[in-house]
Amino acid sequence: MKKVNKFLGIGALSLMMMACTTNPITGRKSLQLANDQEISAMAVQQYREVISKAKVVKGTTAAKSVQNVGLRIKNAANNYYRGIGREADITNYQWEFNLIDDKQVNAWAMPGGKVAVYTGIIPITQNDTGLAVVLGHEISHALAGHGNERISQAMVAQYGGAILGSATSGQMAAIFQQVYPIGAQVALLKYGRGQELEADEMGLYLMAMAGYDPRQAQPFWERMEASSTGNRPPEFLSTHPSPESRRADLQKHLPKALEYYKVSGGKI
Repeated sequence: MKKVNKFLGIGALSLMMMACTTNPITGRKSLQLANDQEISAMAVQQYREVISKAKVVKGTTAAKSVQNVGLRIKNAANNYYRGIGREADITNYQWEFNLIDDKQVNAWAMPGGKVAVYTGIIPITQNDTGLAVVLGHEISHALAGHGNERISQAMVAQYGGAILGSATSGQMAAIFQQVYPIGAQVALLKYGRGQELEADEMGLYLMAMAGYDPRQAQPFWERMEASSTGNRPPEFLSTHPSPESRRADLQKHLPKALEYYKVSGGKI
């Protein structure tokens, strides 16, 4: 029995090592055991349900900005992945950017590229560059596979090696609903702080690749912090790193972001 358990343990460890994914932009490694296509299909269904119940804004200046800035960053990401021979990583993404009429200071992205921005955050973005900070961050969550990572963490925590690589559709759906509860718009996406810091870094690079000045990320986050009411931060910041950690991280990654910005035609 000990030999069998040892064999199973080695097998699970080997599978986990094979499922370790390296982010081509940040270099961070993460465990992503789940099937991306299955996750994306569930995400589309969830997104459609949220959008069907929300008041989606169309045709306004802000709505057009969400579309334009989102597509610009998405195209920059596509160019980067294509340039390093990793285009296959994002072939199945079906990008969609919607502005929702809601006073919440929030934005989120579902696995596979479904993104929502709430009107409550628009006054804080102030302009397209501020919006690029938000969308770069959210697009990064999707591209980095943070949804898969969170689901994989839940799979291991609940089922251990017994489920690795062999989750049934029912088990996967149950885990997905735990990670992204239906109808809880504000609580749709609760990433870990390490994932949030990676989205900050990756988002900084992507906005720079798209031609948006990454030096404006710091002022945006400062405006976000200032928008807090009492001891309760905006939902967009609820699981994010401390302001001090974010400032230090952004400063650390800014030189590299400025290199991308210069290549995109930005003025240093």
